[in-house]
Amino acid sequence: MILESFALQGKVAVITGCDTGLGQGMAVGLAEAGCDIVGVNIVEPDDTAQQVGATGRRFLSIKADLSDTAVIPAIITQAVATFGHIDILVNNAGIIRRQDAIEFSEKNWDDVMDLNIKSLFFMAQAAARQFIHQGHGGKIINIASMLSYQGGIRVPSYTASKSAVMGVTRLMANEWAQYGINVNALAPGYMATNNTRQLRDDEARSQAILERIPAGRWGLPADLMGPAVFLASRASDYVNGYTLAVDGGWLAR
Repeated sequence: MILESFALQGKVAVITGCDTGLGQGMAVGLAEAGCDIVGVNIVEPDDTAQQVGATGRRFLSIKADLSDTAVIPAIITQAVATFGHIDILVNNAGIIRRQDAIEFSEKNWDDVMDLNIKSLFFMAQAAARQFIHQGHGGKIINIASMLSYQGGIRVPSYTASKSAVMGVTRLMANEWAQYGINVNALAPGYMATNNTRQLRDDEARSQAILERIPAGRWGLPADLMGPAVFLASRASDYVNGYTLAVDGGWLAR
């Protein structure tokens, strides 16, 4: 039956940045589909752990600052030591800095690029090495953005990093498909999360955004559950290097 292709029983998913928002939504969605979850965060994700536990799945919390790539090998080692294997990586951790391009600081550039693309690449590399060692393939889901397609305003390093996510997703898919590793990305549209609070608090800007979204609303973390489960499951075994927009129709407008 086709629905069995979406089941994730017995799988282990490593998810970065899952204490709130989109990461939390994806963690809970994957757990509901059968995954045990390894959450990698700079803070303790107590609420996410509770929600995952309520599904009957196990949750391992690893506290780490991913802006320092030196922590990455230990994350994979601890995940494997606890669960025996990993099957899925969701590279969700990221930050945004808003400042006019003419004034944008080197620190704001480096902080965003280090977390949003450098750590993403090396987390994917570490997971891919583990997948190859296990010999059963795996799934990598990178989190891109509408700004993987568009320029945006006042977010130079975020736009650069998310454009890079789309490109490196294709590169990794090209190289690692031979090992049974699928690498794809999700590009959330305008979602009601901490990263967009400043936009949502600006009544005029929020209204302008909503007027362009055919669905007529801001997205929610739950809107990423189904797409994440699809890309993590056998149902997407022949999907490689693709960035799927989850945007309420924003790009179609």
